[in-house]
Amino acid sequence: VGFVFQQLHLFPHLTVLENIIEAPVHVARRARREAEVQARALLDRVGIAARADARPHQLSGGEQQRAAIARALALDPEALLMDEPTSALDGARVGELVALLSDLCKGGLALLFVTHDAPFARALARRVLTLRDGRLIDQPTHP
Repeated sequence: VGFVFQQLHLFPHLTVLENIIEAPVHVARRARREAEVQARALLDRVGIAARADARPHQLSGGEQQRAAIARALALDPEALLMDEPTSALDGARVGELVALLSDLCKGGLALLFVTHDAPFARALARRVLTLRDGRLIDQPTHP
């Protein structure tokens, strides 16, 4: 399971590439070169390959989010959990995020996210659950 935090939590002292290879190298014990090859492929997939050597503060909010998504995907999760994925994005970037996440789901990734952005949820989710005060209030079905 991969997780993308609402605040993204990229390490500010590391480059985008270093942020992505941290877990594969230090947790999964992959060879650094193998982790870098995979990280560059993930950066290409999320559309920010040219930003591999940038530090998080040099990225836009959308680029930071894409870096965080690539980092979450670096350990090859079966599912991706996201907390408020559209909170820092403008309308154009939300559309790009929908396209990226739709593509990832078509590749077999399960996606579970929490959002206050109902149009985003409807555009992406096959199933939307609505909670109010900790209770399930609506569970419409989608084709």
